[in-house]
Amino acid sequence: MPATRTGKSREPYVLGVDGCRAGWAVTRLNLYDNACSGFVVGSFDQLFGDAQDAAMIIVDMPIGLADAGKRACETKARELLRPHRHASVFSSPRRPMLDFDTYEDANAWGKAQGPGGGLSKQAWMITPKIREIDRTIMPADQKRLGEGHPEVAFHRLNNGAPCVHPKRTEDGQRERRKLLFAAGLTSADALYETLRHEVGRKNIGRDDVFDACALALTAKARLDGAAIRLTDGARDARGLVMEIWG
Repeated sequence: MPATRTGKSREPYVLGVDGCRAGWAVTRLNLYDNACSGFVVGSFDQLFGDAQDAAMIIVDMPIGLADAGKRACETKARELLRPHRHASVFSSPRRPMLDFDTYEDANAWGKAQGPGGGLSKQAWMITPKIREIDRTIMPADQKRLGEGHPEVAFHRLNNGAPCVHPKRTEDGQRERRKLLFAAGLTSADALYETLRHEVGRKNIGRDDVFDACALALTAKARLDGAAIRLTDGARDARGLVMEIWG
């Protein structure tokens, strides 16, 4: 799928990025006047290469993978999002799982490591996107690139309470739209309609765009020192910090 893009802003900006069927849904938030625009790009290396002047990028995808056990940042996120949205945080693949070609092999390897070591199919489905990021970035890039979780972002926007409704339901979209609007981002629906016409309804969802918008607000909050940061400070075998921003 070829990339689609609005014109680049000359003002300081941040990006919120969410994976979608077309590749990566991106919301660009201008820090000068809070103007918002969006685009879809097919690969993360293209996105990251074209965004060298972005002040901050927050992406909804695991960055930093444990060799064994669970990532503390995910455990902390689940605790934060109880009782409604904790199930939206699933366990990331462990780094050795990236080397397997099939879900069955990766899952079998995980189960052989001990109880609870298996891999969910949901986690396996995003493994190609995890590989994209992992081969593109270095630890130094985390100064302006972070892993985010949209539900943690909406938790912050909702004054410290998780959203009640699932994001793909009408009630869930209404709930999140209201939070985005209150935060000054009033164009989320318009962004979705624009991108849907460009890449097709089957290739992007309204929730993808709402999530990217929440992550753009997280990027701005991180610059302002107001974002949530969930981590125990651990680094993975590549030196990447395992942390979740919201």
